Amino acid sequence: MKILQVCNYYSPVYGGSAEVPYRLSIELAKRGHDITIYTADYRNKISQEWLKSARELHIKVYGFKTWLNLASFQVTPGLVHVSNQIKNFDLIHMHNFRTFQNVLIHYYANKHHIPYVLQAHGSLPRIGAQKQLKKIYDELIGHRLLKDASRIISLTTKEAEQYRNMGVNKERIEIIPNGVNLSEYENLPQRGNFRAKWKIRESQKVILFLARIHKIKGPDLLAKAFSSISRDTADLKLVFAGPDNGYLAFMQKLTSELYIEDKVLFTGPLYGKDKLEAYVDADVYVLPSNYEAFSLSVIEAMACGTPVIVTDRCGIADIIVDKAGLVVPYDEKLLGSAISRMLSDENMRRECSIYSRSIVRKHFTWSKVVEQIDAVYESVRQ
Repeated sequence: MKILQVCNYYSPVYGGSAEVPYRLSIELAKRGHDITIYTADYRNKISQEWLKSARELHIKVYGFKTWLNLASFQVTPGLVHVSNQIKNFDLIHMHNFRTFQNVLIHYYANKHHIPYVLQAHGSLPRIGAQKQLKKIYDELIGHRLLKDASRIISLTTKEAEQYRNMGVNKERIEIIPNGVNLSEYENLPQRGNFRAKWKIRESQKVILFLARIHKIKGPDLLAKAFSSISRDTADLKLVFAGPDNGYLAFMQKLTSELYIEDKVLFTGPLYGKDKLEAYVDADVYVLPSNYEAFSLSVIEAMACGTPVIVTDRCGIADIIVDKAGLVVPYDEKLLGSAISRMLSDENMRRECSIYSRSIVRKHFTWSKVVEQIDAVYESVRQ
């Protein structure tokens, strides 16, 4: 099948919604599909490593020049020049929701009667900045994007409900989670490499946050919770790992105001082996998001056997609670209590580690995810 994947980012810098189209395309190509990717070259951050992996499997990647960035809306007029190629595809998979790429591809997909699947990756709610702009987009094109899609892919039951609230019939919604490449977690790095690299003592308990440094991810809530518990516990280290998404300067200032800067480490983004070393050396992984549709980083931590703590605003909280880790309300004191409880209970950490690995193997591998998505594609083509 000739499949077009459409996304506005193609680099790990932009998190799961960029990584999923890449991983999905790799696995689909291995299954014999002919894959093409249309994306934007915003800030020239197209991953060269991803390009190399794609080309090895004969995946064609087109990074169109970004002429304008309007509130994370990357305008790539060059897409118009390949519009006549749309008719050559059997199916289109659009990623994210409010993007310039989706607007154009939607028009040409309808023009040439090419079916498409839409996957919003948690971007449906009108939260954060530009709420009014999101409302205008939805009224002009968003509702039509949803209405014309042959199938809608939801990450969780919570996101499926968001689609239904936008008028999508439940019969067109398929709930399929994100996954991890299990082979990357078969031979994990030895414990201690990350600590040695960043001069963290073996006696210190490491609390890891690995995500974009963005307000919606809750790093400020974590810093405040950590500030409270670190007063009574000396041997703690809070690690913020991830690319700056406009919130790093605020976080550095906040840690200084809380007088915890000597106990906090900002590593910047970590990828590949460096990322795995961080997960392995962490005593607990914490993602206190204000809103999170899924979170690939939580699944990655679980694949490494690292106990996790998330807020109840995280879409996969139901698979974690009291099994892979702890789930707490979006509250500073309750988050701090959960961290203290996890760090003080070695048996709990051990049990969470065992369950985490087993649940990832059972439900969250890319082989299982792609099998489900491929079945959706086939049903659309029939």
